[in-house]
Amino acid sequence: GGWGRGGRGRGRSATCIAGIGETRGQREAGTTLPVLERRVRDGLSRHLGSPHLIIAYEPVWAIGTGKTATPEQAQEAHAFVRSLLGVPVLYGGSVKPSNAAEILAVADVGGALVGGASLKAADFIQIVSAA
Repeated sequence: GGWGRGGRGRGRSATCIAGIGETRGQREAGTTLPVLERRVRDGLSRHLGSPHLIIAYEPVWAIGTGKTATPEQAQEAHAFVRSLLGVPVLYGGSVKPSNAAEILAVADVGGALVGGASLKAADFIQIVSAA
């Protein structure tokens, strides 16, 4: 069945995008990878393997702040999560036209989860073009 409650989702197929990430304090403390592993194992373990689940790495400190993980930070997080799950992982921390090409060029980044920039057609078109 689907992911709905009380039978509303039964017989339907829905795709869920689950975002996992660390806070600024966790990154600065050097605990990013253990935090990501805990998020995967504790929060998603019963849904792993579902064809209806997409994972996105979303550093909490980047969401809505205009800050973005460096390519090295994104690579480390994506490679680690991918090693746990064996599936592509999207990047979702303040993707915008000015950084999309750099983020999407990172080896283990499987695509972008675009937030606010998707609300401006011109910006979104530039991000899509960067892919």
